[in-house]
Amino acid sequence: MSGVAQFVLVHGAWHGAWCWSRVLPRLRAAGHDAHAVTLTGVGDRAHLLSRDIRVATHVADVVNLIVCEELSDVVLVGHSYGGMVITGVADRMQAEHSGVLRHLVYVDGSAPKPGESWSSPHKPEVVAARVAAAEAGGGLAIPQPDASVFGLEGADRDWVNRRMTPQPFGLYRDPLQFDAERVARLPRSFIDCNQPAFPNIEPMRKRVREEPGWNVIVIATGHDVMVSEPAQLSDALLRIARSR
Repeated sequence: MSGVAQFVLVHGAWHGAWCWSRVLPRLRAAGHDAHAVTLTGVGDRAHLLSRDIRVATHVADVVNLIVCEELSDVVLVGHSYGGMVITGVADRMQAEHSGVLRHLVYVDGSAPKPGESWSSPHKPEVVAARVAAAEAGGGLAIPQPDASVFGLEGADRDWVNRRMTPQPFGLYRDPLQFDAERVARLPRSFIDCNQPAFPNIEPMRKRVREEPGWNVIVIATGHDVMVSEPAQLSDALLRIARSR
């Protein structure tokens, strides 16, 4: 295993590869390769939004990038909903391309158990509100929230608000099936962003502290850490890449 890592960064709901623009240069300046994926139906791929998009669609987005770019020693990073995606990617890569992934990093992210969906840990009132909002728009997508809910203010809040796009609704209650033992063979880290703590991630904060095998790193900032504290996040990712 070489000292140079290849980072693959997967954004969360309503975001796109654009959200990593303050992190990518720092990882590359440290001598590593880094790629940011835009998932189907959002960001610069919002023109592909459809009712058919599922978690498996986004898993395929990331797997295909890794395979087509012939990446190795991959530190796979998923923010928020992106944690669902990297879990599915890890399951497929371990089965079909074993040895390519080095580490999984969940940035304030969903860390599912087999059969859970993105919506599974959300409070009933959150699920009801998101379902109602999507259905009011014809069931195509969940409208984006104001970025203040992610702990952002001022210019950062405005920057994110200008770029967010609706999130495909078809994947919200879509269960992810995977081999938990296969995924657990990979080193896993969880970056807990707790000031202010995004409430929907609270079950995950508890889970990773109760289950064995997790390395937990705390960064005192809001949910969109790649925007609010890109230097701290980059430093954490670089430390993870140096670990074995």
